[in-house]
Amino acid sequence: MANPTLSEKSFIKAAQEGIGQGAMTVQGTVNKIILLGVLVIASAAGSWFLFASNPALIMPLAIGGAIAGFVIALILAFKQQLAPTLAPIYAVVEGVFVGAITLVFESMYPGIGLSAVLLTFAILAGMVGLYKAGVIRATPTFKRTVMAATAGVAIFYLVAMVLRMFSIEMPLIYDTGWFGIGFSLFVVGLAAFNLVLDLDRIEQGAAYGAPKYMEWYCAFGMIVTIVWLYIEVLRLLSKLSSRD
Repeated sequence: MANPTLSEKSFIKAAQEGIGQGAMTVQGTVNKIILLGVLVIASAAGSWFLFASNPALIMPLAIGGAIAGFVIALILAFKQQLAPTLAPIYAVVEGVFVGAITLVFESMYPGIGLSAVLLTFAILAGMVGLYKAGVIRATPTFKRTVMAATAGVAIFYLVAMVLRMFSIEMPLIYDTGWFGIGFSLFVVGLAAFNLVLDLDRIEQGAAYGAPKYMEWYCAFGMIVTIVWLYIEVLRLLSKLSSRD
């Protein structure tokens, strides 16, 4: 998740501190989202071929990529000024993780990777279209609801990770029954709604004249959400495929 504390006041403060550095624009942010997206895809494709010829590298590099991505995200939550340097690095290490996790699922369900990519981009295009058309608006109530639900899911996943260390599985995450599928559908929807928060954050930053480096930070936030959405789509499709 991108930093939810980036409110109107934080953008105004950033704009005041960044006087003379150039102002953030929506188009500039879009350009950087595309650039980071290309880096993720290129890194994922490269790691795919590497892992295919060296399967033993999958888990070490996947875990390493996930940890590196988490550390970078944590740093950027407090130091947005570092986004021009760290956001591209994040895209590369996250691509390694995406390539590894996709290859694992692909080995179990051939063709699932392409399906997940296409569905993720379809959801992204749909949410952008609905946002631009004004069908979905990032009202204060909408923001509070989405952020609260996201925090709840994050805590649930954290608890699941801890319990898995003791060989205890959380059924909703791994269950291929209808309750498990329903949970995955909910999380996919939640990730999609987080795209609306990212889009609103970009427009808000541009409206308040946030400094140029915030283009990189907001682009980073969008990439975080897209990768999360992709992983959840992959998980959902794997549950559906396992029932065939």
